[in-house]
Amino acid sequence: METLILSVNDIRKIVQKVGLDMLMDEMIARLIKTFQTFDPNKTIIPPREGFNYENPHTGLIEWMPSLAQKEGVVIKVVGYHPTNPNTRQLPTIVSTVSAYDTTSGHLIGLMDATFITALRTGAASAVASQLMAIPNSKIIGLIGCGAQAVSQLHALSRIFDFEQVLIYDIDSAASNSFETRVSCLNLKNVEVKETPLEKLVTLADILCTATSVKIGEGPVFQDNSLKPWIHINAVGSDFPGKTELPQSLLQKSFVCPDFRTQALKEGECQQLNPEDIKLELYQLIQKQEQYRDIQDRQTVFDSTGWALEDRVAMNIFLDYAQELDVGTLVQLESISADFRNPYDFSISVESKREQTQLFPVSR
Repeated sequence: METLILSVNDIRKIVQKVGLDMLMDEMIARLIKTFQTFDPNKTIIPPREGFNYENPHTGLIEWMPSLAQKEGVVIKVVGYHPTNPNTRQLPTIVSTVSAYDTTSGHLIGLMDATFITALRTGAASAVASQLMAIPNSKIIGLIGCGAQAVSQLHALSRIFDFEQVLIYDIDSAASNSFETRVSCLNLKNVEVKETPLEKLVTLADILCTATSVKIGEGPVFQDNSLKPWIHINAVGSDFPGKTELPQSLLQKSFVCPDFRTQALKEGECQQLNPEDIKLELYQLIQKQEQYRDIQDRQTVFDSTGWALEDRVAMNIFLDYAQELDVGTLVQLESISADFRNPYDFSISVESKREQTQLFPVSR
């Protein structure tokens, strides 16, 4: 009844031994395989819930559960605090994820999820872009140059041979440091160029938006002179009322969310009628032969984050932890020898012997 704990140091060991590219490639491949076989009747995934607050800054703690038959429960808990980078020198998103055995309720594993959240979010955009963007996309535009932009570029560069990476952020510190931060990706013969917003959106074949725009202050760009085949990965919308894309663009585009119910509440899809949303990402993968023509039109992947992706990501790291002998086994739960006595665990062996001598069991 021990729990495997993977700390940030353990995650680092796995990344160093396996490599960023291999981890991203495996994340993309496992997501595709999982989406291809996903059956909503066998895996229960409710929309995430949480607490929004001003304390004194805008913040959010939310939980994202999933229950899969014969595979147990996985729950990710996320802290989203957009003022973290400037006020606390912390990431906007910090997170943990846990796995439970549904036969006993035992906590199987607990690990840092800040890194894997970025990894799986990037991978999901790569999966969506492979289906919806033109295959010979050469220019990617990034609006918002924070943490998510790094994994978006990494994942998409594993699928497309980009020649230019055009970046824009209202925070010059983020845009100025971006090229240094993505140097670990070993992008060869790729130009990273800070570009005015209006020019960026007209040049991009694929556009990723990952901003901290405030509620009611979107969109972050205008629906002007976009390429007729542009594909957009909208990553930043995660609150009711917070949107990044123009409604006019959404209304004329093929819009595909990762999780319809959640996207209608807090994604770009909240600007649309439910009947305007034809397919979720897993459905598009399962029916992709019927939708090859969407690569020639404007498309949007509404990425709000899906608990199924967290399950896939956690399983990858649990597998590598076992293979590489990484992590710490800890008995976190109170497992008493006498399951009828919740205080039994606190009684020493010597005390139990004394009690047995004083109060022998009659036969």
